[in-house]
Amino acid sequence: MTSDLLIQGGTVVDGTGAPARVADVAIDGGRIVAVGADASAEGATRTIDADGRIVAPGFVDLHTHYDAQLLWDATASPSPLHGVTTVFGGNCGFGLAPANARDTDYLARLMARVEGIPLPAIEAGVSWEWDDFAGYLDHLDARGTAVNAGFLVGHCALRRMVMGHAATGNAATDDHVDAMARLLGVALDAGAMGFSSSQAPTHNDGNGDPVPSRFAAPTELLDLAAVLGPYAGTQLELIIPGCLNGFTDDEVDLMTDLCLAAKSPLNWNVLGVSATGNHEHQLAASTRAAARGARVVALTIPQSMRIRLSFLSGFVLDGLPGWREVLGQPVPERMRLLADPAVRARLDSSAHSEEAGVLAGLARWESFTIAEGFTPETRAHEGRTVGEIATERGGVPFDVLLDIVLADELRTGLRPQLPAEDRATWDARAAVWRDPRAIVGASDAGAHLDMFCMAGYSTFLVGPAVRELDLLTIEEAVHLLTEVPARLYGLTDRGRVEPGMRADLVMFDPDVVAPARERTVADLPGGASRIVVDSVGMEHVFVDGTAIVANGTFTGATPGTILRRGRDTAELSGRTRG
Repeated sequence: MTSDLLIQGGTVVDGTGAPARVADVAIDGGRIVAVGADASAEGATRTIDADGRIVAPGFVDLHTHYDAQLLWDATASPSPLHGVTTVFGGNCGFGLAPANARDTDYLARLMARVEGIPLPAIEAGVSWEWDDFAGYLDHLDARGTAVNAGFLVGHCALRRMVMGHAATGNAATDDHVDAMARLLGVALDAGAMGFSSSQAPTHNDGNGDPVPSRFAAPTELLDLAAVLGPYAGTQLELIIPGCLNGFTDDEVDLMTDLCLAAKSPLNWNVLGVSATGNHEHQLAASTRAAARGARVVALTIPQSMRIRLSFLSGFVLDGLPGWREVLGQPVPERMRLLADPAVRARLDSSAHSEEAGVLAGLARWESFTIAEGFTPETRAHEGRTVGEIATERGGVPFDVLLDIVLADELRTGLRPQLPAEDRATWDARAAVWRDPRAIVGASDAGAHLDMFCMAGYSTFLVGPAVRELDLLTIEEAVHLLTEVPARLYGLTDRGRVEPGMRADLVMFDPDVVAPARERTVADLPGGASRIVVDSVGMEHVFVDGTAIVANGTFTGATPGTILRRGRDTAELSGRTRG
């Protein structure tokens, strides 16, 4: 048998959960043509020695925001350095298409505010050479990508396209909904993977106002979900207040009704897990939905989210009651307000109120650590807590915190304290990873670039989670990162190592693979910065048989496919019938 490439002597973990085995893998024409005895070195154009290495399917990340980054960075860095070969964007109701010239500035500022992508990067890196969803996909196709990438249609872009400025603050008329439904259908015909929306209280636009989708009535959501009904292999993605604070009965009914209207599964972001078991209430939504014939799935990140906050972006903090009115102001006015003792007292009080819900946990100001400073004074405080500094100064923690960020012109990176990760917490997380009502993912890669980089969740799961924490086997870890998400999204020929499948593969050293250090790099268009996380032990990554990462470094190759519903998906995803 002839082949383009033979990966020889590796330990194949095939993605199905089956026991690992030593086997050769032959690749030809971008597909796996043989595994094991049928894979021969004779006739292979090139061989790679994989002795002592794991060979597995490429990892699938269902929740990213690479919609903008792929327009200036074909690699979708740093995700492939952590073994990711397929990404999905258009999540949370946000995207770059459809869009007309009237709305591009609004959409740019919305993405900058709500997804933490620096506005200078969007302004310099996004050309807006399209107006419909098909044009956006075609533009990405023409540019080329290292990874496979699929996209949902974001509700906010639909609303803005149809309603213009009235999309914010107003209910849609029947004519508006009909027009949005037609646009959604056109996008699905062009290959959109489904529909996403958000009613999360933390999601505000570049003006500080609630994003357009937050003004949608349940009937609008249901009418748009119903557009998906005739299209096999589609998805719903939704964020509602209960994702943070616990679902109400009405919210569970809404998610179920949306699934049944769309005849599609719905995933929501993001499920936090602790030893207290509070997450069981969230997972119960899936059980209730299943009783009515619908599939609702929670996305969960494997490890704790080490976030950075700032009073410059305001993201998350503006979800506290009454804070949006201040943090939505232009920086000079915002700084004036934050210096006002009466405003400070009001903000502090509301942050501790019952109305703040789960976000009230942020209001332990003394526990905030200064993660990064931008003046000599604040740089000297890096690694220290606000409480330590307040004691030293003899001040009140909230006042001291605001004094620090004002001296930094609001740029200070702040890290809130996270709960301890004891064994009981890890065991609870591992149980959720295995639960069919949840799927590992939700990296948010490509977004919140000044807050965190969770792209390393995959190297954590196949590395420390297996090796040091002994939470699951390597076969389980690979299965959760490959076949499980691929099947949910109906990918027909990715997610397993077997003949006939696309040759999306990773090769890594199981003894050392892991996420490495988190660092800030200034590599965005317009000179903007972002936080990235490096990796170790992820040696080779292939997409369609072409190496996009070799010896831990990007090769520059762009063999990725812009995935299109119908052509690249099938009805494999637990699709529901109303």
